[in-house]
Amino acid sequence: MLRKLRTGDWFHPDGFPLAVERRDPQEAFGPHTHEFSEIAIVTGGRAMHVTGRESWPIGAGDVFVIGGARAHEYRDLENLRLINILFRPELLRMELWDLPVLPGYQALFTLAPALSHKQQFLSRLRLDPKELGSLVAQVDALDDELRMRTPGFAFTAAACFMQIVGFLARCYNRSKGTDARALLRVASAISHLEAHYEEALNLDALARLAHMSKRSFLRAFQAAVGSAPIAYLIRLRLQRAALLLRRAEENITSAAFKAGFNDSNYFARQFKKAFGVTPREYRKREWSP
Repeated sequence: MLRKLRTGDWFHPDGFPLAVERRDPQEAFGPHTHEFSEIAIVTGGRAMHVTGRESWPIGAGDVFVIGGARAHEYRDLENLRLINILFRPELLRMELWDLPVLPGYQALFTLAPALSHKQQFLSRLRLDPKELGSLVAQVDALDDELRMRTPGFAFTAAACFMQIVGFLARCYNRSKGTDARALLRVASAISHLEAHYEEALNLDALARLAHMSKRSFLRAFQAAVGSAPIAYLIRLRLQRAALLLRRAEENITSAAFKAGFNDSNYFARQFKKAFGVTPREYRKREWSP
């Protein structure tokens, strides 16, 4: 029977959107989904990670990100030891700064969770013992903050979590496996869009960056991201414009142009479609002097 893990059963009653769960060892647990996402870190032992009709072996050093809607379970457990970092991305409204331009971040946190599990296994992140030791130490620091909950813990715990995300992104960036490098090529194109969202879209240049033909790139991008590059770029521009409208009392037309739109009417239509309100209404609601 498929179970759904509820946030109220796994997170602290105060609602803070981070939690750490250790399984040493992991016991048999049937197929389940979550109302949250998780970073799974295998610290020892072996098992088969199963989802639907697909399964693949996991062992010490494997790290993967699991979206809440995907049903999964572990079978054939051989002293499997796990650390799960549970997080609610919709509540972690943190500034990512330049992290999205790192291909390893896009590969691990955007692309890999959307892949079929066979592809996810082939392109998985596997840490060496030194990297795994460093990661566990960072998780220990996060766990301490969450457990003690002394004043200021929320800020410090969020900082610990972002340090972990950045560390894993850099580790993936150094991946040498053939399938991981293939995923990084698509991630490089996404990172380029993140860094140059205000520029005109050049599909030929993106395909060259991914070392693919234009046709193959468009197919791979759609499969990995779930949208065409132009739709992804528009979403990026709208997010940037929303950020500008939240941060300063800026002219709406100026925010639109800075975000890469050259038609303020088109921007207003797309903005309302995405956010449900006009840019003016959004700024009035979100901006405070």
